[in-house]
Amino acid sequence: MFILEFKLYGKKTQYKTIDEATRTVQFIRNKCLRYWQDNRGIGQKAIYAYSTVLRKEFDFVGKLNSMACQASAERAWSSISRFYGNCRKQVKGNIGYPKYQKRCRSVEYKTSGWVLSKDRKKITFTDKNGIGTLKMKGTRDLSYFSIDQIKRVRIVKRADGYYVQFCLKEDIRCVKPKELEPTKHCVGIDVGLKYFYVDSDNNQVQIPQYYRQAEKRLNRLNRRKSKKFRKGIKRQSNNYLKARNRYARKHLRVSRQRRAFAERTALDVIQSNDLIAYEDLKVKNMVKNRHLAKSINDAAWSLFRHWLEYFGYKYGKVTIAIPPHNTSQNCSKCGQKVKKSLSTRTHICSCGYIDCRDRNAAINILKLGLRTAGHAGTTILEIGNASGEETSILVGSDLLRQVSS
Repeated sequence: MFILEFKLYGKKTQYKTIDEATRTVQFIRNKCLRYWQDNRGIGQKAIYAYSTVLRKEFDFVGKLNSMACQASAERAWSSISRFYGNCRKQVKGNIGYPKYQKRCRSVEYKTSGWVLSKDRKKITFTDKNGIGTLKMKGTRDLSYFSIDQIKRVRIVKRADGYYVQFCLKEDIRCVKPKELEPTKHCVGIDVGLKYFYVDSDNNQVQIPQYYRQAEKRLNRLNRRKSKKFRKGIKRQSNNYLKARNRYARKHLRVSRQRRAFAERTALDVIQSNDLIAYEDLKVKNMVKNRHLAKSINDAAWSLFRHWLEYFGYKYGKVTIAIPPHNTSQNCSKCGQKVKKSLSTRTHICSCGYIDCRDRNAAINILKLGLRTAGHAGTTILEIGNASGEETSILVGSDLLRQVSS
């Protein structure tokens, strides 16, 4: 399953109708959650059945497509089941008790309630809400896929307009643009805050710091927005809404820049290597440090890892997550533990080995990755190439000697 996204173009009346549909979705989800709170112990079937009751009780809910109503109930049940799962796992701290949704920005249809035009450039929503026909613009061609492959259609509202997402049932390995030949090379990656990452080949990638660069402009837009806010007034002025939209569009631009950088960098790594080892960092716990949280979020380590694993699966490359314990402390040459603080950027060992702290960690990560994958000594590394066939690549003692040197 993967998602294709297109921007929607229509009239203002159609946009208002989409907003009404999203408010209906929010209403259904909150009512289902309230129904669960009043009737503890009910299951998934009872929640889905209650969405049908809401369609009969409220006329504006009946206008929405039946499968869209069911998808709204699914959202409520997913939050409930996540809460139950955290309780069973005895998660410490916030266990995620389901909350009422204050703002909803999407409405999801399943296999009914929408129709694509013959040229696949327009979409018509056929339920009683009256959204009508909207134009779609994007870089991908929907004609490549059949209608039966589209399992979900979601309308999403963002600061710069409305978008439609198609959830397609297709293996991403079947839609790759080109095949990648094996490079017979493996690499370890150590991410950080001084450099975005340093690999075992001593390649360094700088952090673009998109948020830091835009922070001054964001603060200025936020002040302008706050000055136009009137406390105690239910409906704010149009000037406030415009200022809020400008502020949101700037945030959206920063997030898109960060996403594009993580995607581009991950693809470069996948294209250049057959095995990539990286640290299994718990970023959610790391951002609890208030001194480093902003820098960690701006670096987008989790997003980078997500795209590494995505492209690794797509092109048949091996990606291995390694526990981060002592990867920076241990010497990559002799294995001795050399304690150092975060401010110490040079690794100096008693065996005489001196290197950059991050490269030393990247070499340790690569060694652990090779051992984890079972590729020690003169073992043959089986890596599937882009065509899906098995390709034998010798990565044994020669590679280990190269890494150690």
